[in-house]
Amino acid sequence: MRGNRTLKDVERGIAGFYRDRRRMPTYSEAMVLLGVRSKSVVHFWVRKLLAAGVLEKDARGFLHPSRRAFGLPMVGDVAAGFPSPAEEELRDVISFDEYLITKPGTSFLLRVSGDSMIDEGIHPGDLVVIEKGREPKSGDIVIAEVDGEWTLKFFRRKGKDVFLEAANVKYPPIRARLELRVGGVVSAVIRKYPG
Repeated sequence: MRGNRTLKDVERGIAGFYRDRRRMPTYSEAMVLLGVRSKSVVHFWVRKLLAAGVLEKDARGFLHPSRRAFGLPMVGDVAAGFPSPAEEELRDVISFDEYLITKPGTSFLLRVSGDSMIDEGIHPGDLVVIEKGREPKSGDIVIAEVDGEWTLKFFRRKGKDVFLEAANVKYPPIRARLELRVGGVVSAVIRKYPG
């Protein structure tokens, strides 16, 4: 059976199980998943996946996907204007963690509420990836604490004047009376459409 499968086949099978159930399969479930009759064959593939960096073991010896593993297939490009023929050929596998988060050790997610950034395409319910410790430049979207209240806005600097600006004309610029503290810079926005 080992000869009939490739490492990519096994990776895709386990990745599909993980995406559906949010956990790794047991050895018995992996036997069914891979269509094999022996746990030793599953062990063979687990060793291969560990060596390839697809799986990792934690301090207790439990298997889990590595940060780069279990991405989605990238099959091509599509025009945002008029349609053009798109060939569905596997070009690469993209892990959203790697694509969206360049500094995982200093990044976190927040869910957006309110409509103050809607003209920038950031809607209520969207997730934003925030990178802590990055010095904001004028024009960056930041999470900031202004006089004790947290908000998501454009960071603006004009000479010595620093203020926050919404992406919605209903909201005026915000200038701190006492303190403005930037908690991080937005590096990505994630929206999930209902369906």
